[in-house]
Amino acid sequence: MRKSVRHRPDLESYNNTPPEVKKHHDSLFTSDENYLLKNKYGQWELYVEGDPLERGLVIGALADSLLLKQEKVFFDKISDIVPSEKKQKRLRKFIQFYNRKLYLHVPEEYKAEIYGMTRYSSEEHNDIAPPYIRGLYLHAAHDIGHALEDLMMVGCTSTALWGDQTADGELLIGRNFDFYAGDEFAEEKVVAFFKPDSGIPFMSVTWPGMLGVVSGMNYEGLTITMNAGKSSIPLKAKKPISILAREILQYASNIEEAIEIAKGSEVFVSESLMIGSAKDGKAVLIEISPDEMGVFEVSNTRLVCSNHFQSQPYADDKRNIKHINESHSQFRYNRMTELLNDTTKFTPISLAKILRDKKGLDDDSIGYGNEKALNQMLAHHAVIFKPEQLKVWVSSSPYQLGEFTAYDLNEIFGEKKTEYESHLIDSLTIPEDDFLHTKAYENYEKYRVVDRIIDKAIESEDENFDLGQLEAYRELNPNHWVVHYKSGLLYYRAEKYSEAKSAFERALQKEITTLTDCSKVQEALEKTNKKLK
Repeated sequence: MRKSVRHRPDLESYNNTPPEVKKHHDSLFTSDENYLLKNKYGQWELYVEGDPLERGLVIGALADSLLLKQEKVFFDKISDIVPSEKKQKRLRKFIQFYNRKLYLHVPEEYKAEIYGMTRYSSEEHNDIAPPYIRGLYLHAAHDIGHALEDLMMVGCTSTALWGDQTADGELLIGRNFDFYAGDEFAEEKVVAFFKPDSGIPFMSVTWPGMLGVVSGMNYEGLTITMNAGKSSIPLKAKKPISILAREILQYASNIEEAIEIAKGSEVFVSESLMIGSAKDGKAVLIEISPDEMGVFEVSNTRLVCSNHFQSQPYADDKRNIKHINESHSQFRYNRMTELLNDTTKFTPISLAKILRDKKGLDDDSIGYGNEKALNQMLAHHAVIFKPEQLKVWVSSSPYQLGEFTAYDLNEIFGEKKTEYESHLIDSLTIPEDDFLHTKAYENYEKYRVVDRIIDKAIESEDENFDLGQLEAYRELNPNHWVVHYKSGLLYYRAEKYSEAKSAFERALQKEITTLTDCSKVQEALEKTNKKLK
């Protein structure tokens, strides 16, 4: 039996007829009750309802051009990371082998939805797998990437506050989703509203082609956000975390039900799932890995999560302890705690200010784009939930700095649904960050452009690189350790060892991201000192 047939879901009970789509203009596409529109802040709003196959077909038909763009962006990014065609071929074979049993761990409902959507996929990447199989693979990309560590950057931070921590005593949750797969990957943000034929209606902040959930809230006031933990490299794919999160969001109305769904799932990476619940009036962490699961609950009214585990089953876990000691997870946890201590009675506006914070401990300037900051200047999105009011705020570009648009699930899933118009609530919009209008932001954007040029010069071993560019490069982001380290590498290669020594020493005076990075700079300095003897 061919793989694509063996993996395919049972579609006998569904209507397989492609939906008719009306294009009103470049920013509005409709099909019966379903629609896709772009709001004035550049976010796409998707509303879809029906059975699994119907939902998938409608999503594919409405968003076909976005799906093609997003898939191309993703695979182009992989090609940038692995430029060798020979290595790309080996990677394809690895992915195919690794995901050989993935279909057994994805519920039939979501396989049908993915199948319907991938009916509109391109044939361009069939060398990797046919469209449907490729769609399954892409839903495990987050898991594979953070297990292998080199394919993406993940450094998410989140918090939940309630009781005496919030202005009205109600639950308030904020998170940064610092998933980075290139600038283009984050261009088409989607605020999706699902009204499935079974389970609970829900919203999700996502990207074209992603039917799993990374940040979302359902119509019962249950929220879920995910923060990557430290994983061993698994032997084969199981249930993707985003699919588990989707299942919880669609079928759980409180914390207990969410825990039961998580218990019944086999996953292949480590992840913290922050579950907020209007019915319970609090939030907990479900910390899940291939080996065990823990639930972390605070005795007070504040929960903070970065990228390490806090529950009892992981107290003596060597991998988790090593991650706390060597990564930037504990630093961000401490910075979040520090900022929370400085404010009382939080509101969505004051929480958004914390999510946008770009500094280090004690308000130290650590350079823009430093992964130790809560706002690493690369987030796909930030989101704020008020579960008891069924309200949500979603950041618009760039990073977490644009306006936070507000939505009310009562309005969207209630009987009085406004057809084919944006559901954002202007009166609740959180204004953009003033930082966008500063010279520092302008310099940061220039720095990102120059930084790519510097990286290419380092990788290509270009001996004709103009070292005169380095001073201006460092001035664009002078508090970031990495500009001094990279400058040192280029000085060293040009045999300007005194300049290299000065650059490496300057880097060591800055807030370096991880213990591994610190060792890398120290080794470069030692190597340079030997040349000066």
